[in-house]
Amino acid sequence: MLLQTVTPVSVLGTTVLLALFLSLTAHIAARNVLGDVDPRRALYIGPLPAVISVVGNAFELPGALILLAALLVDGTMFWWSYEQPRRAVAVMTLIHVVVTTLLSGLLLVASVLLASMPG
Repeated sequence: MLLQTVTPVSVLGTTVLLALFLSLTAHIAARNVLGDVDPRRALYIGPLPAVISVVGNAFELPGALILLAALLVDGTMFWWSYEQPRRAVAVMTLIHVVVTTLLSGLLLVASVLLASMPG
C-alpha cells in the first residue's frame, strides 16, 4: 500500500485544477446554450463548486450533500455570470453536469489505459 501525505500545496493544486476544469466545462455549456460568449465569464463559475467539493470531501460529508451544494452554487454562478432567465440557467447547469461527467469519465478511462500500458 502506497502511503500518500496531504500537503497544503497538493490541496491547493487539486482545487485550482478542478476549478479550471469546471470553468472549461462551464464555458462549453454556456456556448451550447447561448452561442458565442466571453470565455472569461466561465472563470467565475468553476472555483466555488471546486472549493465545495474539496472541502466537503475533506470533512467527509455525504456525497449527495456535496453534489447538491455544488449544483446550487453552480446554477447561482451561471445566473450571476451570464444574467440569463432561470430556464436558460437550468439548461446550462444541466449541460454543465453532463459535459463534466463525460469529460471526467473520458479522462479517467484514458489514465487507466495509460497506467496499464505494458513496458
